[in-house]
Amino acid sequence: MEELLISITKGLVDNPEQVSVDVNEPNEEGVTVYHLHVAESDMGRVIGKQGRIAKAIRVVMRAAATRNDAKISVEID
Repeated sequence: MEELLISITKGLVDNPEQVSVDVNEPNEEGVTVYHLHVAESDMGRVIGKQGRIAKAIRVVMRAAATRNDAKISVEID
């Protein structure tokens, strides 16, 4: 899952070497939180107009997690 998030994000940004992901352990509800870190100059590219790109990233990640019977959340830091 982490590799999928990194590969999606690296295709969007100008500084792919600064993309990193931190993964938290599942909480009491069984939700694993992925914290996406990008360069400050790339934040607009990852979020998109009115958050559309960020929303699309979350949808793709949730769909992939569903195939693995997991619950995830993506936070862009």
